[in-house]
Formats: sequence, C-alpha cells, structure tokens
Amino acid sequence: MSNIKHTVLVIDDQPGIRRLLMEVLSEEGYAVHTAANGYEGIQKVKDLKPVLILMDMKMPGMDGIETLRELKRLNQANKVIMMTAYGELELVNIAKELGAYAYITKPFDIIDLCSMIATLISGNKECELKIG
Repeated sequence: MSNIKHTVLVIDDQPGIRRLLMEVLSEEGYAVHTAANGYEGIQKVKDLKPVLILMDMKMPGMDGIETLRELKRLNQANKVIMMTAYGELELVNIAKELGAYAYITKPFDIIDLCSMIATLISGNKECELKIG
C-alpha cells in the first residue's frame, strides 16, 4: 500500500464492530473514523470526505438505507460497503440501486473484507457484490 492514507468511515451502532474495524483497518494503513449512527455518519462524510464507507444496514434512528438515500441526495460519491447480519435480498437490492458497491454478512471474514476494501479503493469496480 502507498504512503497515502485513504480515509475510511465506519458507521455502525455496535461499539465492538467499530472498534474492531478501526484497529484492523488502521493497521492496514487507512485513516479510520467511526460514527455510531446515520446522522453522525452523514456529518462525518461531509467533514471528512472518506473514500470508502463501511455501513451497517440495521441501525436505530437513521438506518443504512436511509443514510444511503441522504448521501445520494447530497451528491456524495463515496464507495459504500453495506454490512448486515440479515442478508435480506430486498434491502440489498435497494442498497445496490442507491449506489452501494457491495455488502457483507456478519459475522464476516476480516481478511476477505480487507481484500474487498483494497480492491474498491484501488478503483477496481469489478468487486463481487456479496462476500460472506
């Protein structure tokens, strides 16, 4: 990986997931920021302009789909990977229509996730839609 630190934002209501992803992705060389919900995530996207967003689909308040809609309304062109414990096809299809590049199901393999992130950040849009 180059010396350029790409900014990644993790939006998830579970503190353990945010902490895990921050630790692992920081070790991979990314500048990682976190948000506990969609509202906080939208503000951080505006402020930080992350190259990639990892976002939980199910969160209290503004869920992942609503957050994606708001990002699209604000013309934010971030690459987004949705995380879900449910794998609900209807929500995944909506997320894809709203611009999500991929989704992973929890629990996920951290090595597969890191590989997916590196692929998306490198500009390869041929990334599989689903992992996990």
